[in-house]
Amino acid sequence: MANYVHGFDPEEQLRLQAQAGILAPMVYREIDFSGCQNLLEVGSGVGAQTRILLERFPQLRITCVDSSAVQLAQARINLASFGDRVRFVEQDGCSLSLSESFDAAFLCWTLEHVSSPIQLLVKLKLHLQPGARVYVTEVFNSSLYTSPGFPHFKHYFEVMSSFQRKIGGNPDVGIELGNLLTEAGFATCTTRFDGFYLDQRSGDSRKIFTAYWIELLKSAAPALLESGDCSFQALKLMEEDLEKIGNDQNAIFFYQFVQAKATL
Repeated sequence: MANYVHGFDPEEQLRLQAQAGILAPMVYREIDFSGCQNLLEVGSGVGAQTRILLERFPQLRITCVDSSAVQLAQARINLASFGDRVRFVEQDGCSLSLSESFDAAFLCWTLEHVSSPIQLLVKLKLHLQPGARVYVTEVFNSSLYTSPGFPHFKHYFEVMSSFQRKIGGNPDVGIELGNLLTEAGFATCTTRFDGFYLDQRSGDSRKIFTAYWIELLKSAAPALLESGDCSFQALKLMEEDLEKIGNDQNAIFFYQFVQAKATL
């Protein structure tokens, strides 16, 4: 698994939980695990998405798999109230080896950080029962569009995406989900686009979403600064551009992620 560009410090762990709540209306718009009982979540991190799944689908038992002991330790704390409905396994998803099979699987913002998404999906498939329901949600950074300009935000975003590729990830893996799931051997696969479209109609949500984006991009700053790919000045200018987008009702901000639904 590639290095995680956003880091593992406590501030980032809190950001992940806040992010899950902000994005939930988009991410879970068409997710339906009704009738499923035993779900495998790969790349579960601090359990931010797990909590939403457990609350939305009270019949689910979830096995959380993550390669980071630090993230799993925090997930155990965050999800303690759910008792034996959730268990935790420290493993690299590309080398997945579990003793049981599952009737559902969920991956969210995981494949972008994986050096071989197809290897992870093939391993995932081996742990699923016939007819298992799978949802995979991923980034598509090349979809970004802003108007007018905002060059500092765009530059920082491009630098972050380039750095993610350099360490073995893929910031455009979302657009490849259909091919990846088909190649991995899933019987059916459909995809949909969702995300951010801010213009004059956006109202109060504009400030909420741009504040989210500022925190998202700042979370990559320590890695970018350490690598020399970014300067403190570039970080400051990026934040100023996003604040301008948040305050200008005529500004346009467009970004799409991709969600795939597949069955075995």
